[in-house]
Amino acid sequence: MIACIKLNNIAAQTDSLPTRVYHIKQLAMLQDSSRSRIQIMDGATPYLTNLEVHITILEPDMSAHPPHTHPATEELIIVKEGLLKVTIDGKSDTIGPGGVAMAMAGDEHGAVNIGKSKATYYLLKYTTGSAPDFEVAKKAGGSIIIDWKDVASKITDRGQRWQQYNRPTSLFKKFDMHATALNKGMDSHLPHSHRQEEIILVKKGSIRMHIADKFYDAKEGDLVFLNAFVPHALINTTDGQCEYFAFQWQ
Repeated sequence: MIACIKLNNIAAQTDSLPTRVYHIKQLAMLQDSSRSRIQIMDGATPYLTNLEVHITILEPDMSAHPPHTHPATEELIIVKEGLLKVTIDGKSDTIGPGGVAMAMAGDEHGAVNIGKSKATYYLLKYTTGSAPDFEVAKKAGGSIIIDWKDVASKITDRGQRWQQYNRPTSLFKKFDMHATALNKGMDSHLPHSHRQEEIILVKKGSIRMHIADKFYDAKEGDLVFLNAFVPHALINTTDGQCEYFAFQWQ
């Protein structure tokens, strides 16, 4: 069973995805003709008409589906294991663990496992209910394919930070995506809240999420969804550095 966080004194919309920790090893593995799949979440939020997150596992030389286009949906890929060749709007690149790719609405995209072992990646699909702004997305730089090794690392007083994306998209005024490494025993920041919804994806190690007035453990591969205005912070519980992705939208 998936553990659902019940937050004290937080009024959640009954038709919205709740603030929640998803322990990946507790979720079912599904199989179809082209891939294995772990469904993490699929529903609405106060800001999104639909947010779907799942894990895809591909055998070598396989793709989940042929190249395709979504007229009003963006997709974000985060590679967990293996080598993935991603093609967006006619441009291709290969990304490994920690690599990300974001396809703006209207851009044709596809991915194939070009490695000799299985490739595993997270896929996020989301719509806002508003018409995409293709011109804003184009001026901001459009779709991206970025390997982990190509993102500059910045040393901080708590560890390291990698900024993958921080600009407008076809659906958002700003989409902020970065990765953080926290040193042993460090916390991310004091508990705080903000109007942006947020996802935390644990890349390496283990963390303890401070959400409202409770604490919840999460390990490598687990995902945390945080609704807007929910107080939160996280603590590194690894014997060494932990690493995690964080992304917010507005």
